[in-house]
Amino acid sequence: MYPWQDYSGRTSPLKLAIFVALFGPALWTALSFALGWLQPQPFTAAIREIGLWTIRLIFIALAITPLRGVLQWPRLILVRRMIGVAAFAYALTHLSLYTADQMFDLAKVASEILRRIYLTIGFTAVLGLAALAATSTDGMIRRLGARNWQRLHRLVYLIALLAVVHYCMQSKLDLWEPTIMAGIYFWLMGYRLLAKYLPRAQIVRGRMPLVWLGGLGVMAAVATALGETAYFWIAFGADPMRVIAANWSLVTGVRPAAIVLALAFAVTAAGAVRALTALPAKRRPGFA
Repeated sequence: MYPWQDYSGRTSPLKLAIFVALFGPALWTALSFALGWLQPQPFTAAIREIGLWTIRLIFIALAITPLRGVLQWPRLILVRRMIGVAAFAYALTHLSLYTADQMFDLAKVASEILRRIYLTIGFTAVLGLAALAATSTDGMIRRLGARNWQRLHRLVYLIALLAVVHYCMQSKLDLWEPTIMAGIYFWLMGYRLLAKYLPRAQIVRGRMPLVWLGGLGVMAAVATALGETAYFWIAFGADPMRVIAANWSLVTGVRPAAIVLALAFAVTAAGAVRALTALPAKRRPGFA
């Protein structure tokens, strides 16, 4: 069966579109490298770009479960495994580019991974992705058993956290996107905790109440702002109140907390629209 086919063997437009799209970032990075658009340090820029897309793909794969419930789109689950395997392929490419940048000196690469904690964390995440990719087939699900397979693949939660920590440590001062990633991670994990502990009567057909979704979005934004504040206070002694105040001003640009809040509210709004359109015609609110 080809990656773009569903379990019946027919071509799935959704799977085909995602399969093609997954090649986009890698092809664009390769083209930019070949045309000299990644100067002055092309290898460094390519390593960073592929690494960024590794983390983004991990997060997209994690977002499938909440989006499937919010949008009431069960077939979305068809592309989760494909995206997860693509994340591993990008992670392996990221590591391979780093090895090439070190002139394929494997001893030096191993030494750097052991010596630099952020590389150790990143390499651990790659090994975790390798384990998940190797067990992503239907045959491995049958061999391990559904329950054991699920337990193993919950490692993706830890892998995502390691990826965020690796990104934060590697970025040093430029923490805008890593902070956004941390806020999104908070939302993704918060959704799963709510889905697990909310009374079943409140979750209809896998859809979480919109008020809980909205509240989770606010909590994720607040956690993002507090995390950013704590970092600048501990690392640079910045006045916490000034950092918090920056979240309400555009003087320093749009802050990560605002981005996280906007993304969370976009999901909530999409859920509200989907809930409205799913109502029978006679139950939809009319207009006077």
